[in-house]
Amino acid sequence: MTGKTPVGKKSNAEEPAHLHTLKKLRIVIRAAQRHSAWIEKQCGVSGAQLWIMRELSETPGLRVGEIAKKLAIHQTTTSNLLDSLEKRGYIIKARDPNDQRVVKLALSEQGEGLLKKAPKPARGLLPEALRKLDEQGLLQLNEGLQALLEVIEQVDEAYGLQPLPFTM
Repeated sequence: MTGKTPVGKKSNAEEPAHLHTLKKLRIVIRAAQRHSAWIEKQCGVSGAQLWIMRELSETPGLRVGEIAKKLAIHQTTTSNLLDSLEKRGYIIKARDPNDQRVVKLALSEQGEGLLKKAPKPARGLLPEALRKLDEQGLLQLNEGLQALLEVIEQVDEAYGLQPLPFTM
């Protein structure tokens, strides 16, 4: 058995579709959590911090808000992640000489070294997997997840702006 029963169909054991789907959701969430934990064990930074470092490697001089948009997380969360990276010497914050209110960010040499040695994918398991889906597959997944969210009684949309793994 390959384990690839289509979602919505019963498996060989005649498992109800909703339970089969639940198992798939658990697999996705746990895979993302395990990948993030593995990243942290391998290089000492969280998966979200490593993703920030990848973005700064590709585009030095980004601002906090720009990084928040690239990671689809809240700006306050981004600031906290950046503060930790700065304290550890992985990033450098510099004021824009033309506008002292603007802080631009870049990787330090230490940050560049860590990023080169870090496991891949640096952006994280789920973001990279979602990037690989074709437009139709992504649309179907988004519609299915939206339908699921609509039947959940208590949804906190702020969770969507927090990196995995989410811990309370």
